[in-house]
Amino acid sequence: MRLAGWFTFPKEAGMNTAIIYILISVLGSVVGQLLLKKGMNSMGPVTLSFNQLPTVIWQMATNLNVFIGLAIYLVGTVFWLAALSRVNLSFAYPFASLNYVVMLVASRMMFDEKITLSRLLGTVVIVIGVLLISRN
Repeated sequence: MRLAGWFTFPKEAGMNTAIIYILISVLGSVVGQLLLKKGMNSMGPVTLSFNQLPTVIWQMATNLNVFIGLAIYLVGTVFWLAALSRVNLSFAYPFASLNYVVMLVASRMMFDEKITLSRLLGTVVIVIGVLLISRN
C-alpha cells in the first residue's frame, strides 16, 4: 500500500514493523511537543479570552516553533495510525507511555526542568509496564 507516493507500507501486519512505527511516533510526539513548548515559551502566558482569540491563534500559527512542532507531531500521528493498522490497540497503547519517559529526560535537557523523585519513580513504573507488555 502506498501513502502519498513516498511511504510504502507492506500489507502484512508485521510486529517488528509496528514497533518501529510506534517508536517513530513516540519520537515525533516528543520532538513536536518540545517545539510547541519552545514556541509557547517565546510567546509568554496566553489567555484564551473571546475577544483576543483570533490574535492569539494568529500568533501561534505564525510562530515557527509551533508550526514545525505541529507538523512533526502530525508525522508522528501518521506513523501511530500505521502501527494501529498492524497490532491490537491494547498492545500498542502502552508504548505511547514511552512519551513520558523520553519527555522527562528531554524536558530536563532542553528546559532545565526539575526531575523529582516521584516523577522518576513513576517513569520507572512506566518502563517496567511497557517491558512486561512488550514480552507478550
